[in-house]
Amino acid sequence: MKILIVDDSSTMRRIVSNCLDKIGYREVVQAADGVEALEVLDKQKDVGLILADWHMPIMDGFTLLREIKSREGIQNIPFIMITTQTERQSVIDALQTGAANYIVKPFTPDVISEKIAEVFERNH
Repeated sequence: MKILIVDDSSTMRRIVSNCLDKIGYREVVQAADGVEALEVLDKQKDVGLILADWHMPIMDGFTLLREIKSREGIQNIPFIMITTQTERQSVIDALQTGAANYIVKPFTPDVISEKIAEVFERNH
């Protein structure tokens, strides 16, 4: 399964990519913000999961989530929000908007693995 990582920090994208590699997900594409993520999704028709940061310039993760959920053809791709937001309401807003799950930084490969498993167990 191809996974799209969206984060304005190249270091964080590398950390997430390394975590995914450790748990067996090696097909990864990346974007630095929501606008770039939408461009990637236009070109890469086989993305099966999106992991996106909450705070990014140009288009943040929450706006990206809303945009994806409104677009035919990509609205059903599971979306996991990665955030430092520990505010309960922010997480609730993301889940109500269509996020399949969320990951709070800092995280481990095991946490990412568990969150991905939860998403696909619910959807199948």
